Amino acid sequence: MEFQVLTLFPEMILEGCNNSILKRATEKGLIQVEAINVRDYSLDKHGKVDDYTYGGGAGMLMQAQPVYDAWIHAVNAKPCGGERNDVKTAEASKVRTIYVTPQGRPFTQEMAKDFAKEERLIFLCGHYEGIDERVLEEVVTDQVSIGDYVLTGGELPALVMIDAISRLIPGVLGSDESAQTESFENDLLEYPQYSRPEVWHEKAVPEVLLSGDHKKIELWRREKAKERTQKWRPDLYEKYAEREKTIQCLMKHKKENAYMIDSLLTGKARLLHSEGDAAVAVSVAGNAYQICCETAEQGKRLLRYVPKEARLVLHNCEALNEILQEEYGLKVGDECYQSVYTQHVSMPIAHKDIRLYPMEAIDYAVENYGGERERKYLINRIQSGEFFAAYEGDEIAGFCGVHAGGSLGLLYVDPKYRRTSIGSSLASYLVNLSLSRGGLPYAHIRIANVASIKMQEKMGLYVGNRTVFWTYRKENA
Repeated sequence: MEFQVLTLFPEMILEGCNNSILKRATEKGLIQVEAINVRDYSLDKHGKVDDYTYGGGAGMLMQAQPVYDAWIHAVNAKPCGGERNDVKTAEASKVRTIYVTPQGRPFTQEMAKDFAKEERLIFLCGHYEGIDERVLEEVVTDQVSIGDYVLTGGELPALVMIDAISRLIPGVLGSDESAQTESFENDLLEYPQYSRPEVWHEKAVPEVLLSGDHKKIELWRREKAKERTQKWRPDLYEKYAEREKTIQCLMKHKKENAYMIDSLLTGKARLLHSEGDAAVAVSVAGNAYQICCETAEQGKRLLRYVPKEARLVLHNCEALNEILQEEYGLKVGDECYQSVYTQHVSMPIAHKDIRLYPMEAIDYAVENYGGERERKYLINRIQSGEFFAAYEGDEIAGFCGVHAGGSLGLLYVDPKYRRTSIGSSLASYLVNLSLSRGGLPYAHIRIANVASIKMQEKMGLYVGNRTVFWTYRKENA
């Protein structure tokens, strides 16, 4: 991932990223940080970038011209050592540009997850009294604050965000589990942790952590996380309690509501509103909405929480399709059966050689799953660490993955390895992965895909009779 920082003090950014985990991530090629000095784009012979504000007032303001020219340079810079872009202004406006300002939206873990999905980010660091509003209107996509206080410049907040975002990139922490068990995951603070010695200042490590019983340890950690959150962050705990109550209600119809249950359990979606066993949620990226309900009346009430500009709504109430088309401009793109694994034990896997899918084999995946129109999506799945390959010797025999929304799929087996254990092994691998993350394993299967339905039923997944609808804005369906 690339970070480009427009700043008056590039050395602050480069020094801040030249330590600890960020330094190792840079050396591994997982992130790239470029600090661009806005002064280099000043037309003033002395490199001046500030001037007095119209209307009077204390302090100076950064001018629009040098900021804009520095931004244009950033947009057209060589990506990861490749060829220089030639991006025009209209296309450049699509590059996500974050202005660091106390007036912005508060930075959160959910926002960090959203930003981590981008291929690159541009940070704009202000100074003095800020930056001319006209250039902000032209280039900025997000205004973000790290707190309700004022600093001398935007460099420290930019570094805070770069650090938080980088650690969510696969491979940066060395263990995906590290990022999944920390504070703010699923609205809980992190549990207390202990290291050697076993007794320090007459305080002993809790016995359960020495027991070796991983189930008991997991339960203890969850309870301690809840206790801490309730004591120190009652606002977070209230959100957690509401979400847990909703999950329990949805569990009454687990086989129909699996997609939302899994999203809430694993933190991929944020609950917006619930009415017993009916609920509406939005993905952490904010670009997809989910609805579970039994009746059109319930669905209409839940739709109040879905903005008219929504581009994707996933739901399980056929009566909503007409409303979504007429009022939202969304139409059914896919109608799927939902398969769910309802047991709590891992599945056996006959074929053992399953690994992360290598980026150098992207052409094979593109050729056998959707063609060129799916290339960008498949690259995203590989980069996220959610795409896997089964090997026969040095040869890829098939692949599978977790979709961006959380459903299991992307399954393909090379023709010469079909009617072996590879297909079911790949599917079982994904089920076990979902269980290990505390999720509810499920897949969405197009209603015409009879072969996949039969395979999943044979494996022990329940395939429901009620369909799930993926509704898209017309131009995206």
